[in-house]
Amino acid sequence: MKEVMTKSMARNVFYGGSLFFILIFLGLSVHSHRYIVTKSTASMDLTESVKRGKRVWEDNTCINCHSILGEGAYFAPEVGNVMTRWGVLDDPEAAFETLKGWIEAMPTGIEGRRQMPRFELSDEEIRDLSNFLIWTDNIDAQGWPPNDAG
Repeated sequence: MKEVMTKSMARNVFYGGSLFFILIFLGLSVHSHRYIVTKSTASMDLTESVKRGKRVWEDNTCINCHSILGEGAYFAPEVGNVMTRWGVLDDPEAAFETLKGWIEAMPTGIEGRRQMPRFELSDEEIRDLSNFLIWTDNIDAQGWPPNDAG
């Protein structure tokens, strides 16, 4: 091999490398699309209540303190598996009652503990939020969060 790279050699390296990485990118994109469509939320029922619950989550900026499936702030606990932690994943009515009790008990006033603000949510908004959290808890998150505590 020559010690000096000619223009022709440099051009071939550039085009060959570009083609190689474009093919890798396309292959990974196809793989991701197939995985998402077959393994993720595509088969889950997205009801109007779940959609409204996501809107409650967004309107009250819950993500500024909580993380959900790893996205968001880490000031407050992960809520991607909160319904499993509370033991109410399979009972929407119990999930609603538990979430309502939790929200209405805030802030607790315990000294030295981070406090959740008191949100003035209607029963319908709390029910929608609990349905959204149940829906989120049923997502195949590939082992996230890494522990049961969230």
